[in-house]
Order: sequence, then structure tokens, then C-alpha cells
Amino acid sequence: MNIIITGASSGVGFEAVLELILSGKHKVIALARSQDKLEKLLEIAKGLNPDCELYAIAFDIVHDDYVGLQQFIAANFDNRIDVLVNNAGVLINKPFAELLETDFVEMLQSNYIGHVRIIQSLLSFMGEGSHILNIGSMGAFQGSAKFPGLLAYSASKAALHTLTECLAQELVGQGIKVNCLALGSAQTEMLEQAFPGYESPVMAFEMGKYIADFAVTGHRFFNGKVLPVAVTTP
Repeated sequence: MNIIITGASSGVGFEAVLELILSGKHKVIALARSQDKLEKLLEIAKGLNPDCELYAIAFDIVHDDYVGLQQFIAANFDNRIDVLVNNAGVLINKPFAELLETDFVEMLQSNYIGHVRIIQSLLSFMGEGSHILNIGSMGAFQGSAKFPGLLAYSASKAALHTLTECLAQELVGQGIKVNCLALGSAQTEMLEQAFPGYESPVMAFEMGKYIADFAVTGHRFFNGKVLPVAVTTP
């Protein structure tokens, strides 16, 4: 499969890429803003599988021009994307009374608008049988426990959840499946930012493996679904 994953420089995105390159069956483009972290990802990946086809590209899904990325995909992926994993995102932990309008703008841009941009820009490369997988949050899952300080983050992820459900219906005729994993805690830097001192029973590599497996096979069983993936609260 030809797979693109954003937010690949750390956390579960980093681990998902490493899982995807192990078999040697997939070509992977890993996108993130940090070139240094991407180079580390590439180094580890080549250590695990020297023959892996991994392209680590520094790219900002919110602000960068997609023309160059589209040309790269055309040249290296034979004009075809089988799986797009929208994992990129940031988090602000701040009480509501202290939140600025710019905080909400940042959350919406990074956790929602950026994903809209990349889907619109790369949709022409996707066809019947392909899968768009959005990475959401239990903080935005209806009926789940909510926590002080995470309002702006959770609201932006809720927009991503609704995008998933609506877009899946729009793309039925093209045979493109769209799903979302509403992740609970995994031991990452973002978790420490959200819940300082909390230790998750789920390691980042475990969640990364789950994401990788679902990205490749989940659309055979689900479409338009926002699925909770959590064993604890948070």
C-alpha cells in the first residue's frame, strides 16, 4: 500500500510509521514539521528494515504549499494513495477564562483545518478501496469524561469527528472510506502536557501499532465511524 501519515515526528504517529515499515509491504510518506525528528525516525526505520521505502518530509499541513507534495506523490507513489492517516495535532492546556481567541484559532487550524486542507489537496490521488483515517480524541467523544483546561483542544477534535461522519457519506460514490479513532491515553509528550504526572497503561508503541493496523484493515469493516479507543479515564 501507498500510505501517508502526518504528525509522524513523535508520539503515536512516530510509532505507527515504524510499525508500517516493518513488513516491507508498504511505501510510506511521513510528514511532520520537525526535520530533525524526521531524520531520527528515518534512522530508526532503516535500522529496523534497511530496505523500507520511507520518505520523511518536513511539511506543515496548515501553512505549506501542497503543489510540491502533490508532485512528489505523483512521481513516487504512481499517482495513488491507498491510506491517508491524519494524525498531526497540537494541544493547549489552559482554563477557559484564560483562553485567547488566538488559542482557539490555533487549535482549529492544527487539529481541523490542516486536515481539511490535506484531504482536499490529496483526494484526487485516492480511489475505490482507499482509506482516510482521522485521529481524534476521547476528549471530543460524545458522552465521555471531560477535563478542565482541554476545552479548546477537545472542541477542535470534535470538529474532526463530525468531518469524518459527513465526509464518509460524500465519498460513498467514490468507494473511499473515512473513519476516526478517538484515542484515549497513551504515554506520549502530549499526554504529559494534558495530564502532568499521569502514567498511562498504554505505551505509545502499542497505540501506534493499533493505528497502523486499523489504517490498513479498518475500512474493510467500518465507514463513517468515530470509534473510542480507551481503557482508562483519562
